[in-house]
Amino acid sequence: MPRRGSRRNGRGLFLAMLMAAVMLLAAACSSPGPATGAASTRPVKAVIAPDTPAGSQLRWLIAAVAHLPMSDAQVRAHFDSAFLAQVSPAMLNQALQGATGVKLLSIQVSEPDALVATVSTSGVLPRAQVALTVDSQGQISGLRIGPVTTTPAPATTWAGVDAAVRSVAPQVRLLVANVSNGSCQPVHSIDPATAAPLGSLFKLYVLDALGTAVASGTVHWNQPLTVTAQLKSLPSGELQNEPDGTKISVQDTAAKMISISDNTAANMLINLVGRPAVETALSTSGMADPALDQPFLTTRELFILKLDQWPALAERYIAANEAGRRALLASTVDRAPLPALAAAQAWTTPRDINTLEWFASADDICRAYTALAALARQPGLSPISQVLSLNDGGLQLDPTQWKTTWFKGGSEPGVLTLAYLATTQTGQSYVVTVLAENPSQPINEATAAPVLLSAIKGAFTLAARR
Repeated sequence: MPRRGSRRNGRGLFLAMLMAAVMLLAAACSSPGPATGAASTRPVKAVIAPDTPAGSQLRWLIAAVAHLPMSDAQVRAHFDSAFLAQVSPAMLNQALQGATGVKLLSIQVSEPDALVATVSTSGVLPRAQVALTVDSQGQISGLRIGPVTTTPAPATTWAGVDAAVRSVAPQVRLLVANVSNGSCQPVHSIDPATAAPLGSLFKLYVLDALGTAVASGTVHWNQPLTVTAQLKSLPSGELQNEPDGTKISVQDTAAKMISISDNTAANMLINLVGRPAVETALSTSGMADPALDQPFLTTRELFILKLDQWPALAERYIAANEAGRRALLASTVDRAPLPALAAAQAWTTPRDINTLEWFASADDICRAYTALAALARQPGLSPISQVLSLNDGGLQLDPTQWKTTWFKGGSEPGVLTLAYLATTQTGQSYVVTVLAENPSQPINEATAAPVLLSAIKGAFTLAARR
């Protein structure tokens, strides 16, 4: 299920938006992408926030922290009502109290309505990562603050890659493949043909179906979509905070679905192209067993199944055949209200990750990437490449050697997935996919993500040397 996304990936489905603000400052919290930041002895040099709505709010926030406490009126002028319904001005002031002497060090992700930045402070966190989003009015709709994690040095041998991947969970799948000729040519792997839970990695198939619809002329990138109550989901993302009736283009919706793993955006695009079109994309992209994902769930449906009447409703769904599942979705799940955010916050341990999720193998994900690459080369479909390139998932490959990086990942308790397609300056392309699962315990992303990043980065280097 999409718990943390994609900017971790893009860092997938439920992303806490400062729901426990004090805790976020006092303890590790996951970043939108696997956050990286090696310690440095060089002098700290502040940079300037971008001239965007999100950048403007970051500049304001940094300045405001120097003069705490902020008045209620000041907070309400800068944060939207949905955020303040969960985090009061008093909570916000309490959370930010320990952050003093804040300086902006770097920007990892910058979009008009979202950014991820690293700051230095003289308070409880010497360095911290700030993830901030704004709504259509430019008010802050999401804010997360947590420590910057240090990524281990990249693995230098295949044995090192394997050891790192295997260390994060009892069940792991890995595929490293050369896709320069448009097909997946395995270089190295661990159980790549076995299907595993995907988290928000399923959104690659939604993007494939969207690209096919655009290619056919039935959908256009600048076509406006409407945010509605029936399509809203829980975080990750921000569109769930927009007023019903808000308009957003197809391309911008796709960008949010991939770059910040917006779950409402995914629902909007599934609704646009139709569930059958996404199910067709499973087959046309080369998935070995498309039946595993039929019916293809929306994020809203998965949240309801995992949170509403748990576990009774989920058990009914799991026990049914495909026809029965489709009937249950239509008669019950799709008529149910969206669960409260508090219910998602209480979901901290794995729930039926082997029977109620989206599923694919590492081989399948490689084929999905090659299908998307083929679509992106068609006239008018370059936005596919653009949205996949917005967030590199914290990989930070050497730009002198690597030209582009595509990323999507996902997570829920017990699931962590990271998948990349990167192309060298000489035009050689490789896919590295890791699917990790622990059916009995949650995976600690704060520690697992840096380890996986070191393995994945090393895998790209090793593959490119062949």
